[in-house]
Amino acid sequence: MNTRRDFLKTSAFGVAGILAANPLLSLAANGKNKLKNFGFISGIAGDAMKADWKDTLKKAAEFGFTEIEGGSNFASSPKEFLEYCKKVGIKAIASGTSLEPLLKEPQKYFDQYNELKLKYAVCYWPWLTGGPFNLDDCKKACESLNELGAKAKANGLQLLWHNHDKEFHAMEEGLPFDYIMNHTDPKTVQCEMDIYWVKKGGADPLEMLKKYAGRIPVLHVKDMAEGAAQDFICPGRGIIDFKSIFAEAKKQGIEHYFVERDNEPDGIGCLKSSGEFLKNIRF
Repeated sequence: MNTRRDFLKTSAFGVAGILAANPLLSLAANGKNKLKNFGFISGIAGDAMKADWKDTLKKAAEFGFTEIEGGSNFASSPKEFLEYCKKVGIKAIASGTSLEPLLKEPQKYFDQYNELKLKYAVCYWPWLTGGPFNLDDCKKACESLNELGAKAKANGLQLLWHNHDKEFHAMEEGLPFDYIMNHTDPKTVQCEMDIYWVKKGGADPLEMLKKYAGRIPVLHVKDMAEGAAQDFICPGRGIIDFKSIFAEAKKQGIEHYFVERDNEPDGIGCLKSSGEFLKNIRF
């Protein structure tokens, strides 16, 4: 006759077997906190979105995603995009472009973002050069970001700038990342911090998050593969300690986490495994 003790023992072995069979779940286990929402940037599944954006969003929602960055360009109109997002349970949060087009036609972009009822306008590359960056580059970037940030605020939007690894390569006066954060208006210019690129640049994402608490409302979530190349990889498949980062992010009240993985050959596969990882991670 099976006893409660036998049942608990059997259940424990069963759970252990599931975790062993699925390393993503094993990495995600433990802890009491979990992500309430997580999203993805549409480019991670660009080919799939181009082929059938509705089916891609439907699958993403089934995988657990509740938010999206970008993607409206695949629909015939902002209205169609928003209506379908609402139907499947995904909310459009942000979109963006690089500095040059934003400076050239800021109102055009801000109008587009407002039509989509977005919260954030993102400057994905706040530079007019390819780097490495010097002090003069940083001064120009800050001037441009402050100008755009004020205009974004006047249009009811929050401007974010997105980092890469080059902002963590030393220049005449410290790091470009620090310079931008210290010379832009906190009320109008905030950061969409890319966890992978911080680590790739040689800095600690957790320490950057702590250092600039209150300035980073959105995180780009992609992992780093093992090995000297330090290539990017889908979340949960690499070496980045997301638990400590997410724990600090929760403490700060950060609400938006977007999966990103450049040049992903299997967008749907990446979304599926990333969704599984982020649904199950506890911190």
